Amino acid sequence: MSTIREKAAAAVRCRKAVLESGLTVLCRTMPGYSTVHAMYGTAFGSTTREFVLDGKKITLPAGTAHFLEHKMFESEEGDAFSLYAKTGASANAFTSWDRTCYIFSATSRIDENLDILLNMVGKPWFTRETIAKEQGIIGQEIKMYDDSPDWRLLTGLFRCLYPTDPIRDDIAGTVESIAELTPELLYACTDAFYCPDNMVLAVAGNIELEQAVEACRRAGLDKPVTPHTVQLPELSPEGPIVQHELNFTMPLNRPYFALGYREQPIPRGEVKRELICDMLSSLVCSGLTDLYRKLYDQALVNPEFGGDYVLTRSACAIAFTGESSCPREVAQMVRDEIARLRREGVDPELFTLVKNQMYGELLTVLEGVEDAAGQMAVAFLKGVDLEEQIATLASLTVDDANEALQTMLLPENEAYVEITPQ
Repeated sequence: MSTIREKAAAAVRCRKAVLESGLTVLCRTMPGYSTVHAMYGTAFGSTTREFVLDGKKITLPAGTAHFLEHKMFESEEGDAFSLYAKTGASANAFTSWDRTCYIFSATSRIDENLDILLNMVGKPWFTRETIAKEQGIIGQEIKMYDDSPDWRLLTGLFRCLYPTDPIRDDIAGTVESIAELTPELLYACTDAFYCPDNMVLAVAGNIELEQAVEACRRAGLDKPVTPHTVQLPELSPEGPIVQHELNFTMPLNRPYFALGYREQPIPRGEVKRELICDMLSSLVCSGLTDLYRKLYDQALVNPEFGGDYVLTRSACAIAFTGESSCPREVAQMVRDEIARLRREGVDPELFTLVKNQMYGELLTVLEGVEDAAGQMAVAFLKGVDLEEQIATLASLTVDDANEALQTMLLPENEAYVEITPQ
C-alpha cells in the first residue's frame, strides 16, 4: 500500500515558484501533449460580500464577483477575446461561490497568450458607461439561469438551509443588485482580492515552469508590491433552519428534487473533513451502493442522481439531487439509508471501494491538460495541495466515516426542495 501511495503522490506533484510579488506559479509539464492550459485564479467569489479595505468598510451587492469577471476582459485597448482570437487560443472565465478564474487553452503562441491573460487581469479598467452596457448583458444571463431547473433547485436548497449566509443568493445576483455597481466598488474589489498574494497561476501541458515565470516577469509580477490591508468579517453561527421544505413549479417533464444537509463550516486547509464530506455522499448513494442499484432497477432515478457537497469559507452542505417521478419516495429512502448507516455502521468493503474510487478520480483528472491546471489552482486557493489530498485520503479509515455519521447528515439540519412540472 505504501508503494501505491508513493506512486499516487508522485503522479500529482508539480513544480512551484513564489514570486517577489507574492504570486504563486504552479506548473505540471506533461510530455507528449501539444496543448497548454492556463488558469489564473483569485480567492474571491460570490459569497464575499463584505470586507474592510484599508480601514474602510465595503459592502457589495449580490453578483459583484461575477460582474467583475465579465468586466476584466475589457481594457482601454479593446476586448481580450479579440486578442485571443488573433492567437488562436480558446479563452473563458468562471465565478463560483469562493473563487474567480480566467483560463485559456492554446497549442501555439503561448507567450503571447500568457501576456494577454496576465495583463488583462492585472490592469482593470472600469467606467460608468461600460458598466451600464454590461448590466444589460448580464441581465440576460440572469434570466437564462432562472430557466435552469438544476440551478433553481440548488439556489432554493441554499435559501432553506441558510437564513443569512450569502450562499443563498445567486452567483450572478439579480438585475436589481447589479444595478448598484459602480467603478469605485469594482476597483475596491480588485485592490482587495486581485493582488498577487491572493492569486495563483497554474499551467499544464507543453510548458515548463520557467516559461510561465518569465511571462510573470514581463507583466511586472516579479517585483514586490505594497499590499492593501484587507479584513474579512468574523464568521458568526447561522441560526436554526426556519424552512425545511420548499416546493415550486417549472415547465418540466418530471419532478426535480434535492435533499440537503447543512454542516459545520470547514476551516481553510482542513483536508480530512472535506474528504469525509465527499466520501459520505458516495457511501450513501453512489453507483457502488445497494441503494443506488435498488433505485435504478425500480426506475425511480436516472443516472444523473447522486450526492455532492458544496464548501465555502462560511458554509458547508451535502446534497442528494436528481429527477424522479416519485421524488418524496426517493428522498425517504435516502433518509432511511443514512439512518441505517448511522445505526449499523459502514460496510468495510463498500468503504474500500469508495476510497479507491476517490483515488481514481483524483488521479484521472490529472491526465487531461485542462483538468490538471484546474485541480492545481483550485487546491491552492482552498489552502491545500494535491499531494496532501492523496496522503490524507490514504489515512482515512472506516472508523472515520462512522464517527462522522454520528454528527453529520442529521434530520434537524435537513431541507427538502421539489420542483414539480407545471
